[in-house]
Amino acid sequence: MDDEPDLREAVAEYLERRDLRVLQAGSAGELRDLAEREFLDIAVLDIAMPGEDGLSVARWLRARGSRPRILFATAAGSAIDRIVGLEIGADDYVVKPYDLRELAARIRSLLRWMPEHSPREEAEPVPLVVRVGAFSFDPRVGRLDGPGGESFDLTLMEAQLLAALVARPNRVLSRSHLQELAHGRDADGDDRNVDVRINRLRRKVEADPSQPRLIRTVRGEGYTFVPDP
Repeated sequence: MDDEPDLREAVAEYLERRDLRVLQAGSAGELRDLAEREFLDIAVLDIAMPGEDGLSVARWLRARGSRPRILFATAAGSAIDRIVGLEIGADDYVVKPYDLRELAARIRSLLRWMPEHSPREEAEPVPLVVRVGAFSFDPRVGRLDGPGGESFDLTLMEAQLLAALVARPNRVLSRSHLQELAHGRDADGDDRNVDVRINRLRRKVEADPSQPRLIRTVRGEGYTFVPDP
């Protein structure tokens, strides 16, 4: 979804050459119509749109369910947009003007973290599952299952962050270190992004998010994952 026709056409042509089916929307209304008619895997949303913006559309999509994955296209330097997007439940974002190769790579990454797109032939006979309190977490596909077997959807960034934490139990990890472990050296360096995702994770896995027991804050240093005995 983008209000610039030339950009939409360029993105669609580039992605279609890479075997992805692309549907275009020039406004929030067009995107809503598409979402009602089509099963969307990923929604790439421009934030700054005339009329209803991308943040509003993302809220509407999230209210309808966990699908599709949401990738925001946001203007350079708009940290507030990114933070609000993460609070809404965005899975990833690219900074405009973005390189089409980067956009395609981020879309492929999102697809790999969707269970139905995961390479079955590479799966091990017994899945690697980590206990997170009363929950079970599969770091390979970012799936969080509750005690009753119900699944809780994590955004890509939340899943990557939780995977980084559970792989290093009882270790204090700084925000910058978590950024690098979860999202790579080229990730946005704003520590507030980590705080936002930590708060979202706590609301999903902690019995009392205001008194976290599993994902703890170490004042002045960072966060640590403390598994149950």
